[in-house]
Amino acid sequence: METQKWSIVALCLLGVLGSTTVKVEEENPEFWRAQGAKALQAALNMKLNTNVAKNIMLFLGDGMGITTITAARILKGQMHNQSGEETVMTMDTFPHAGLLKTYSVDFQIPDSSSTATAYLCGVKTNLNTVGVNAAARNGICKTQKGNEVTSILKWAKDAGKSVGIVTTTRVQHATPATTYAHSASRKWYSDADMPASAKKEGCTDIASQLLNNTDIDVIIGGGRKYMTPKGTWDPEYPRDLASSGKRQDGRHLISDWQKMKVGKVARYVWNRTDFDAVDPDTTDYLMALFEPGDLRFDVERDPTMDPSIAETTEKAIRILSKNPKGFFLLVEGGRIDQGHHASRASMALHETVAFDNAVAKGLELTNEEETLTLVTADHSHAFTFNGYPFRGQSILGKSPLYGKDMLPYTTLMYGNGPGYKVVDNKRPDIRNVDTQSRRTTCSCLRCPWTLRPMVGKMWQCWPAAPWHTSSTGSRSRVTWPTPWPTLAVWDGTSGTVKVDLNTPIPRGSSSLLLMMTGTVHHPRYPPSLWLLPYWLPCCTESP
Repeated sequence: METQKWSIVALCLLGVLGSTTVKVEEENPEFWRAQGAKALQAALNMKLNTNVAKNIMLFLGDGMGITTITAARILKGQMHNQSGEETVMTMDTFPHAGLLKTYSVDFQIPDSSSTATAYLCGVKTNLNTVGVNAAARNGICKTQKGNEVTSILKWAKDAGKSVGIVTTTRVQHATPATTYAHSASRKWYSDADMPASAKKEGCTDIASQLLNNTDIDVIIGGGRKYMTPKGTWDPEYPRDLASSGKRQDGRHLISDWQKMKVGKVARYVWNRTDFDAVDPDTTDYLMALFEPGDLRFDVERDPTMDPSIAETTEKAIRILSKNPKGFFLLVEGGRIDQGHHASRASMALHETVAFDNAVAKGLELTNEEETLTLVTADHSHAFTFNGYPFRGQSILGKSPLYGKDMLPYTTLMYGNGPGYKVVDNKRPDIRNVDTQSRRTTCSCLRCPWTLRPMVGKMWQCWPAAPWHTSSTGSRSRVTWPTPWPTLAVWDGTSGTVKVDLNTPIPRGSSSLLLMMTGTVHHPRYPPSLWLLPYWLPCCTESP
């Protein structure tokens, strides 16, 4: 009872103190009504873009749930000396938004490889598997054969478009790997990571598939050590054994890649100087691997050695956009997820801000009349935002309220993970801890893990450009890319679908298309009622 009384007193005090931070114009009701009227008028003035998209940009924030976006929005404003809450992210400016739900075939909560297979290949699959259907089993090579599924990157390449991947992780990691690889295990980065039985049964590692499966025009990220023979010194960290080559088959995949591009202008770079020297106008192929493994977190990045994700996105677009048939580009903010796994909210949020800057760069360099741009995530984290912080208070700070144990806690918290610390049945006293330090782990509830698991929340998808209006509502990620090869040349006048791409519709597409009632040709609905996208990951109904 005593605790409850003091809690009420504290809340009343917060109300009084909080009112002192209000801006004068925000006390005027007309300030808010004017904003509402402006937003309404913008919606009424919006025109439907029914063009056929030539280019597709998919921006994927790995682990970027709605709480992450909210906190990153505030951080972005505070980085520019604003209070933060009113900040508008680039992704916030997209004309439409839809909610996505996700799960893998065998688990309620998926991982990045099973979700990537869903939104890139249009097929739900099992946890930890890449580019295969659910008949394949995690880590069992013999179940992989015959169950491979192709991705939209391959469909685009077969259609004559240029294709590329940009990531802040290793290019062999789950999300980028799914664009080109088929693997019963997402962990088979190089042959050194594979069990002998898998190699004996004929499975190949993900790094080797990067060269062999699809002719990718632009490859940017990390992952050098999976491309070179065991013991090969890394050019940036020659004294670090952990950074040296890992391959047991003796192959030097970087050299092999260069030999495969004879007659073309193909550039391999591993540092900022060489990257800046790459001329997009004269470059046909680019492989840029800036680290032995994943790239550094953006706040720890050495700008003299490694470009930002916005800069790598720009280089990729400038190279790919030379193709008159268009391009497909996947841009992954992969280290958002890894910051959360370590309960380092500061890292995750700064990565999200950097990712949003890349979205802005992508929009700047393309024409929305011919480019479909989507921003979304693959899964979320047990990440919460609480504690009645004052307006403008640092998003990385502590709540002005104390817990029942009379100890402070961080505004941002995790439901599980490395931040869990209890000594003598008491949590740490963080009054003297700098919670804004990038190395500080946020408070964690009573569920200790060495690495924090993901969460299967719904999250948003922001579409912009041709037929973006179909990406609203609550949708499933199951068959995201399936309509792309069919609907690219939809004839809305005659009510027919024409296919004249250089590749047939992927195996299994027809059955998946039937699930999308009201989205694909249906005898019960006239063409005037359809909302047919060129390629809309958010457009499909739940199976």
